[in-house]
Amino acid sequence: RRAEPRDAEQVLAFLDQVAGESENITFGPGEFELSVEEERAFLQKSAESPTSLYVIAEITGEIAGTLTFNAGKRPRLRHAGEFGTTVLRKYWNLGIGNHMLAYLIEWARQRGTIRKINLRVRVDNLPSIHLYEKYGFVQEGRISREFYLHGQFVDAYVMGLQLDPPPIAPADA
Repeated sequence: RRAEPRDAEQVLAFLDQVAGESENITFGPGEFELSVEEERAFLQKSAESPTSLYVIAEITGEIAGTLTFNAGKRPRLRHAGEFGTTVLRKYWNLGIGNHMLAYLIEWARQRGTIRKINLRVRVDNLPSIHLYEKYGFVQEGRISREFYLHGQFVDAYVMGLQLDPPPIAPADA
């Protein structure tokens, strides 16, 4: 479902929990520093923006995962955006990321203005890479030293999915 401003407190608690469960995201425990009011404003802005999406996956009332997508604001950039997703460890391998990604792609296609979905993923996060490839994302580049954990640098792949309709092949003459 789409996130709403009333979800702010629960979203922050979710993000604090997931930060301690995975090293595949961009923040660790205690590093996501938004107040409830700031998160509420962010969720409101996402709900009102035609180029942003904030999705919450729930299981029996508990947030199991989130997905955020933001496209560029300027005319030359608003056709493309980047997404990030998180899932609580106890819900890994249940298809939650799969469902949220499918929702994002369908939402982007329906909008008609989003023509490219981008992401960054750690090169060693093979389950996520396989999921993205299943949906047609391709590796477009590699960012060296994107993450720094436990005294080690980890590279990230840049991946993208083009949503343009396939070109029509010319008829044989």
